[in-house]
Amino acid sequence: MSDQSFRFSHAITRRPGASITAGLRAVDTGAPDLALMLRHHQDYIAALRETGATVVELDPLEAYPDSVFVEDTALCLPEGAIVMRPGAPSRLGEAAEMAPQLRRLYSEVAQVETGFIEGGDILVTEREILVGSSARTNAEGIAELVRLTAPWGRTVREVATPPGVLHFKTDCSLLDAETILATRRLDASGCFAGYRVIHVAEGEEAAANSIRFNDLALTPAGFPRTAEALDKAGYDLRQIGNSECAKLDGGMSCLSLRFTPR
Repeated sequence: MSDQSFRFSHAITRRPGASITAGLRAVDTGAPDLALMLRHHQDYIAALRETGATVVELDPLEAYPDSVFVEDTALCLPEGAIVMRPGAPSRLGEAAEMAPQLRRLYSEVAQVETGFIEGGDILVTEREILVGSSARTNAEGIAELVRLTAPWGRTVREVATPPGVLHFKTDCSLLDAETILATRRLDASGCFAGYRVIHVAEGEEAAANSIRFNDLALTPAGFPRTAEALDKAGYDLRQIGNSECAKLDGGMSCLSLRFTPR
């Protein structure tokens, strides 16, 4: 089995801008501190670069407060990139801004034209692409993804995101070719049958949104029991501050597009 689902040569990030304080959020827990968010963001980029990857750091887009969360704008696979169609109307322009960046790195860039779908609802494993239906991703958008990835021989499987959870990957992440980090509420749906599942600790559900990037597992800081479990399982952890992104429902996966273009 290959490891193309977690070994990458490139990542794209975008610095948060001053408009981040107007970002979308399910529950208002206070405005994010831009200076602290920028420090966390630089720690995140440094961890990606530590693995030897090329990290493209894009300038802020003040017209789009949520544009730091670049993952929602595209799906990047070895075969090509697909520009998403975000389900939040205020974020549609972010995808259009990302498209030319992807064309500089990919010879094939497709685009979702109907329905809605966001990258935060997509988990790519070695065997399939899992897509969670959510408030931001609907059946029409998923059908478009099926159509666009079919020529690449990809299998797409629709699954359900738990009620009240923003994105499918809010509650899960890939740790390696066979292993998923997930909340118990998501695993209970049976969507990870056939995979090894490590559960986040009770009360540490936000730790489920982590990423495996080459030899590192990047997890949000502040979840010690989950970190201990991952350490015992043999993963090389980097715990990154995420307090400010969390105020906008953001996590580790949201902050980058991770890929190896052919």
